[in-house]
Amino acid sequence: MEAYVSLNIENKVGYIEFFHPQRNAMPSGVLRDLEKTIVEAGTHPDINVIVLKSGGDRTFCAGASFDELINIEDGETGKQFFSGFANVIDAMRKCPKLIIGRVQGKAVGGGVGLAAATDYCLATQYASIKLSELSIGIGPFVIEPAVSRKIGKTAMSQMTINAEQFYTAEFAKNQGLYAEVFDTVDELDAAVFELAEKLSNYNPEALKEMKTVFWKGTEDWDTLLAERAEISGRLVLSSFTKETLKRFK
Repeated sequence: MEAYVSLNIENKVGYIEFFHPQRNAMPSGVLRDLEKTIVEAGTHPDINVIVLKSGGDRTFCAGASFDELINIEDGETGKQFFSGFANVIDAMRKCPKLIIGRVQGKAVGGGVGLAAATDYCLATQYASIKLSELSIGIGPFVIEPAVSRKIGKTAMSQMTINAEQFYTAEFAKNQGLYAEVFDTVDELDAAVFELAEKLSNYNPEALKEMKTVFWKGTEDWDTLLAERAEISGRLVLSSFTKETLKRFK
């Protein structure tokens, strides 16, 4: 199957779905399309609430595309790549409509960042999380503001340091990343549908104002995320990272 980002509108709910055949890893093209689609959904007159989901039934998002990372040869290209994640998180932050996350499986690196940037996130018991960036020679710099905002610095640093460990969905729920965890995907989808349908019939202006309140204090993220993308773009050039990526590949 080919990579895609789609937007489907049903009963004033905008369902954004992304997919990549490599465990929903995120190359630059998918990141650009996802950012564009979030912006489009945020201004669409027929959408009152957004659901962010991924295709497939196993992995929500495997983070950055290693195939693309390994071919980065200069700092500017590296910064541009990591700016893709920064731009998606910023689009979610600025979106005037509430975003519900639907996490059906594992989330790694940037995938954890996407879950953290939603306004309300539901998951299955299979949706374990991992911040693996330090183990490959970089770090979760771009997603750190979103993840720390949601689960706190202590849990963020714990996951960052234990970079090779998956943390359970229950851990993610206890830390505040997931609001609820379900046994099956069917139960998850039923809960996402019910919540989205309810919210879509609430006062759109009230939802918009609450979104602004939720994200108060993040006004400097345009600059902050760009700075973080530059750090990651520089570190991905290190010999340590290059050799590690080759081993993974």
